[in-house]
Amino acid sequence: MGSQYPQNAGHLRLVEQRPGRPLTLGRLLPAVCPAPEHRSATIGFAETLHNAIEASGLSLDRIRAELDRQGVRVSVTTLSYWRRGRSQPERASSVRAVALLENLLGLPEAGLSSLLGPPRPRGRWVTGGTQDSLPVAAIWPEELRIAEVFTELDAPPTSELERLSVHDACYVGADRIGALLRTRQVVRATVPGVSRCLVVHQADEDSIGCPELTSVRHARLGRVRRCPEIGLLVAELLLDRPLGLGDSTVFEYEVELPPGGPTTVYGRRFAAPVREYVLQVHFDPIAVPAHCERYERAPGAALDRVRERLWIGASASAHVLATEQQPGQSGIRWEWE
Repeated sequence: MGSQYPQNAGHLRLVEQRPGRPLTLGRLLPAVCPAPEHRSATIGFAETLHNAIEASGLSLDRIRAELDRQGVRVSVTTLSYWRRGRSQPERASSVRAVALLENLLGLPEAGLSSLLGPPRPRGRWVTGGTQDSLPVAAIWPEELRIAEVFTELDAPPTSELERLSVHDACYVGADRIGALLRTRQVVRATVPGVSRCLVVHQADEDSIGCPELTSVRHARLGRVRRCPEIGLLVAELLLDRPLGLGDSTVFEYEVELPPGGPTTVYGRRFAAPVREYVLQVHFDPIAVPAHCERYERAPGAALDRVRERLWIGASASAHVLATEQQPGQSGIRWEWE
């Protein structure tokens, strides 16, 4: 099967960057969050922790495993936030983890805990928001209508849900048109009482109509807003049950994409970090692109900061895996010939 495809290591080349809207097939943005707040209270702690981790030579996963062995559960994502000053330990279990870190990393007693500032204000009405996510205008600067819809739907802050895993599977038919997207998210509540989130999808520029959410699992479809003039869909997903602090859930849904011209790109915009992001694009075996690449962009940027050639295997699919995905854009684009 693989020999039937026209690409190999000698023939692959980067796809030329196109002007206009960079992400055109289906684009998802988790719920909006206010702009980052001032971080001065955690600078000293973050720098000290970062330097100690670097000096120890231990990976974050190794540190997580050692803390877990001593009875304190802290995710790799949380450790990463602490060392970069994105958040600070505040709950009792987190403060206990700091004491264990001091011993594990060879720091003096209170060498880290003495650097912690006062707890930050929490809750969706706190002005300034959190440091873990960006406002909708920073992610979609060219589509002001999205921010208006988020305001209309009283969008909950993105920071209420920690994205542990996001998996997108895009299906492109023999007619070279993307018709279906399947999405699966694993999330965990960072505050008590989380019951919903918003998702955003935008169709190709030359498509007629808006994407439609179907087959929602482990959640149900709430309010929906459509903007046909820009092919935009904003939908509210109501979780199966309200989540308590630290509770996790999985929800899935499918998106039917409206008809249009040949599809050449699929991408997602991230308002908040995601521990693991997997994107798969499945092509019909009788219509396989000549070239394929992954790309990344900084939030709101018009140019790529990363471009990397991808191989389309015997299964007629390509994929990317991103761990500790940061806010911005990530996707796959291709050329048909």
